[in-house]
Amino acid sequence: MATFNIQHGFVEALVRGMRSSFLGDADYHHLTQCETLEDVKLNLSETDYGSAVADLGTLNPADLQAAAITKLVDEFKYLRTQAVEPMATFMDFVTYEYMIENIMLLLKGALSGRGVNELLSQCHPLGMFKDSVMRSIPTFEPNAKGFADLYQTVLVDTAVGPYFAQFLQEQSNAMGGEVRNVIEEVEIEIIKSSLIKYWIEDFTQFCEKIGGDTADIMGDLLNVRADTNAINITLNSFGTPLNEPAMRASDRKRLYPAVGHLYPAGTSMLVDVSNEEELGHVLDLFPQYSGIWSVHAGEAEKSIDDAFYERDVQMLELAFEGQMHFGVFYAYVKLKEQEIRNLVWITECILQAQKDQINKFVPVFSHHSPWRMAKAR
Repeated sequence: MATFNIQHGFVEALVRGMRSSFLGDADYHHLTQCETLEDVKLNLSETDYGSAVADLGTLNPADLQAAAITKLVDEFKYLRTQAVEPMATFMDFVTYEYMIENIMLLLKGALSGRGVNELLSQCHPLGMFKDSVMRSIPTFEPNAKGFADLYQTVLVDTAVGPYFAQFLQEQSNAMGGEVRNVIEEVEIEIIKSSLIKYWIEDFTQFCEKIGGDTADIMGDLLNVRADTNAINITLNSFGTPLNEPAMRASDRKRLYPAVGHLYPAGTSMLVDVSNEEELGHVLDLFPQYSGIWSVHAGEAEKSIDDAFYERDVQMLELAFEGQMHFGVFYAYVKLKEQEIRNLVWITECILQAQKDQINKFVPVFSHHSPWRMAKAR
């Protein structure tokens, strides 16, 4: 704390100033009253998104989303250029998640025969490598040798290369040293879940080394992120080979992060879960998740993802309440992502004439958030 402001005070002040750029309750009220997408564009021109939408012709949800993401990435990159260690590495860790998603998108697209340019246009700009690297990823041969060559010649030199090495080593150990055809025999989503698991664990260890409020705040955020992944992996495995008894105890178990509030007792119980009812019984033992599951089980119109988004927004907003920690940079990116989801939802509802659904979004820093209202009482 004695040296935090000397090294990182300027960048922290910048991101805290950016908090004022979030749409307010009045902005959302005006947007939900719009009858056309031109009305949305007009209302957004009076907000921090004014310059982002100014060059758009006829507004549509996809273009609005792309413009908003570009704006977020430009802001994040500006903050990154001002950062020194260890904040610089912390901010790099935030981008690793998007790098993994981009690589998986390129691999999956290559298997389905889609064009490179089409795939590159769908990649998240926060997880981009050099253009030559991005174009090399989808050119691999879809077999074990091709994937090994891809790792050894391209992925090994990327920031997320160690996660791929860890995955290949784990697969080799599971097969008794035999190198199997990873691409064909392991679904892309399983590979992605493994890589995200390694990233969460690695990010957690890095934050613990930093210590202080960064370790405390990011520890909570990453623990919840790990638990969210474990619950979603279990839920999405129902009706798939991963839900078979032998696969639950081996392949599915290996996908659960070795951090989080559920680890190790909860994740051990998740191994034996075979349906939603059993999953509900396990989550009932953990107060922080029993409420979320009851919402999912009781409200047909609200998915478990919606419940997770609401919980995440509350935790991320609270990261702005403290000072002299790095968690605020992670929180800023994730809260902006939620705001972008809100904008896409609102514009989709207007486009499809579903105005009765338009208020089903999660506002950020809203004075009317349920948890803020409860705190006020």
